[in-house]
Amino acid sequence: MTGHADPMIKTDRLLAFLGEKLGLTGAMSLEKIEGGQSNPTYFLSFGDRELVLRKKPEGSILPSAHAIDREFRVLSALKHTAVPVPAAILYHPDDDIIGTPFYVMERLSGRVFHDSALPGLEPDERRAIYLSMAETLAALHALNPDDLGLSDFGRPGNYFQRQIARWSRQWTESPTDNIPELDALVTWLPDNLPADDGRVAIAHGDFRLGNLIIHPTEPRVVGVLDWELSTLGHPLADLGFCCMPWHTAPDEYAGILGLDRAALGIPTEEAFVAHYFSQGTPDRAFGKFHLAFALFRFAVIFVGIADRERAGIAAGRNAAAVSHLGRHFAKRAMDIVNQA
Repeated sequence: MTGHADPMIKTDRLLAFLGEKLGLTGAMSLEKIEGGQSNPTYFLSFGDRELVLRKKPEGSILPSAHAIDREFRVLSALKHTAVPVPAAILYHPDDDIIGTPFYVMERLSGRVFHDSALPGLEPDERRAIYLSMAETLAALHALNPDDLGLSDFGRPGNYFQRQIARWSRQWTESPTDNIPELDALVTWLPDNLPADDGRVAIAHGDFRLGNLIIHPTEPRVVGVLDWELSTLGHPLADLGFCCMPWHTAPDEYAGILGLDRAALGIPTEEAFVAHYFSQGTPDRAFGKFHLAFALFRFAVIFVGIADRERAGIAAGRNAAAVSHLGRHFAKRAMDIVNQA
C-alpha cells in the first residue's frame, strides 16, 4: 500500500485532540492509505506508537452508509474473543476535529495480500493461509452476539430475503442497463431461497483475503479489517462471499479460476468449505444459492461503483479499473445457476 498526506485534515487540531485524550506526545505523522472504495483510512504515528485512523468520507452520504460507529462497536466487542482484530482505542462522533467522525485503532504488523493467488509464497504457505482464513471465519460465526452485547446489531431472521430485496432494488434504480444476467438473478434468487433455519451470527459482510492481515512471517491470520458491512446475518452469506475467488478469473478482482491451484498449493473450494465446517460450526446446506447470491451482491456493488465513477463522485482512485466488473460477476453467478 502506498500513502500520502491529506491536506483536508488539520493535523495540528488532531495532534492536540489525541494528545489530550490519549496522552500522545511528540511529532505526529499522518499518511493516507490508497485503495478501496469506502471509508478513508490513514496510518497515524507518534514516535514509535503506530495507529490507524478511519473516518467518514467528506460530502453528502446516505444516513446508513459509512457507519464507522458500527465498525468501532464491533471491534470493541470482539476484543477478547478468538477473532483477531485491532484494538479499538477511541471513537469521536463529531465533525469538529477533522471534519467528519472518526475512530482510532492500533496498527497490526503483518502482510496484506490483494491477489488471491498469493504470489511469492511457497505452496504449503498458501494452503496454510487459506485454511487459517476458514478457521478465522468459523471462529467469528461461532460467537453468540448476545454474549458480546450485539443482540441489536442487526435484524435477526430472513437475512437472505431482505438482502435480495435490498440489492435487487439498488440494481433496479441504477442508471446502468443491459446486464441481462442481473435481471435473471433478480428472479432466480427469490425463487430458490432456502428455508430460513433461524441461525443468526455476526456476519462480516466483506470477508476476503484482501481484508485480512497475515502474520509477518507465519502463514496465519492475525487481524480482520474493514467491518463497515458487518451486521447480524446468516453465516453462509459470509462463506459464499469468501468462496468467490474460485469462481472468478485473475482479471476479475484477482480470482483464482483457471489457475493451476494444485501446483500453487491452494486448496479446492470443497476442501476450504469442509475445513470451515470442521471447526465446529453447524453443518448447514451450502450450495449454489449462497455462491450465486454472493456474486450477485458483489456485482451490484460494482455497478454502483461504475455509476459513481461516471458521475465523477467515485470514492476510490481505482474506480474506473473495477467498474466493469458488475457484468463479469453477474455472468459468473449465472454460470453457477446453470450448472447441473
